[in-house]
Amino acid sequence: MKWTLRTPLPRTVVMLAVAAFFVAVGFGVMIPVLPIFAASFGVTNFMIGLVVSAFAGMRLAISPFCRRISDRIGHRRTIGIGMWIVGASSALCGLAGSYWELLLWRAIGGLGSAMFTISATALLLASVGPELRGRASGLYQGGFLLGGMAGPAIGGLLATVSLTAPFYFYAGTLVVAGAIAFSQLHDPPGMAEAAAVAPTRSLREVVADSRFRAACLMSFGQGWQSFGVRSALVPLLVVGALGSDPSWAGIAFAIAAIAQTAALPAAGRATDTLGRRPVMVVGGLLAAASTLATPFAPNMQLLIVLLCVYGVGAAALGTAPTAALGDAAKDAGSQPVAIYSMAGDLGSILGPLAAGVLADSWGMGAAFGSGAAILLAGAVAAALIPARLDRRNSEPETVG
Repeated sequence: MKWTLRTPLPRTVVMLAVAAFFVAVGFGVMIPVLPIFAASFGVTNFMIGLVVSAFAGMRLAISPFCRRISDRIGHRRTIGIGMWIVGASSALCGLAGSYWELLLWRAIGGLGSAMFTISATALLLASVGPELRGRASGLYQGGFLLGGMAGPAIGGLLATVSLTAPFYFYAGTLVVAGAIAFSQLHDPPGMAEAAAVAPTRSLREVVADSRFRAACLMSFGQGWQSFGVRSALVPLLVVGALGSDPSWAGIAFAIAAIAQTAALPAAGRATDTLGRRPVMVVGGLLAAASTLATPFAPNMQLLIVLLCVYGVGAAALGTAPTAALGDAAKDAGSQPVAIYSMAGDLGSILGPLAAGVLADSWGMGAAFGSGAAILLAGAVAAALIPARLDRRNSEPETVG
């Protein structure tokens, strides 16, 4: 089938975005109360941080094995089972009677998260041709963003009911998302037969591909900055440097999320029409420049503007690298997708730790500068992608 920019996105892509919305709503509801619930067991700040990190740590540990799981049972079942594992673990977190029970169930949730995240990305890329990968990635990311905006508002209401109510709500949203996966998603035709055949492109060839390397570096930078430095330190800037009420941190993030969501359709279309390279370069430069300027914002208004600029850059980095990954990893199985996901997880684990150390030792400028440097390196890596590899219909080539 010949794919064009006007071709409607397949139903599988649309339903993946719907499932992503339910996952993100629940995640947004639960995450703000997790540290508070952990603290109720009378543990140290380090142990509270360990509960937060356990989820990402388990995702990182299980990611290399997700390809074998999806090859054996299919992407659809892997996604659904993974979502239900996270849902069950969330409910058990709410029932935890000790800190160690909470830590255990939270870590098990990371196992399910790795299963559905990697398989969902692989299914997304397998469901569309090269000319629709940007739009498909944008719609999928849009589901997460819209859910992420709605989640904290619902979470605030649920927290007034009880501290554990958000955990049960998260479990419920994942039951819905898992049901969508089982009933509405479909594996590509011939997937079972293809899984039994060895990939025609080796992992070494994929790693040698400049598109794959740039995509992984961008994924690492996004994890480091978006889920690390930005989330950990912007609230401190709002309260400490600008003297604003803590509620302004949530308002600023919400406005930036709206800007990012609004920019996703244009980023997806540009990725499919202009190519992956220019969108990755522009996105990386916007994200790096706004990150570097953020700690020096003199007032709340300019800080919000900078966060919105970052959101526009993040929209580009949520579409083009995924499309580049699909171009580079075609006919190479799901292992490159797992590596791409692991790069983001590693950044999200190391980012908060490094940001804290840098902020304590050299100030906020150094902490934000670390994220800007990684994003800038990703933009440079994208700029070095040869033009012959950045065609919309490009097939993987062996590059030395």
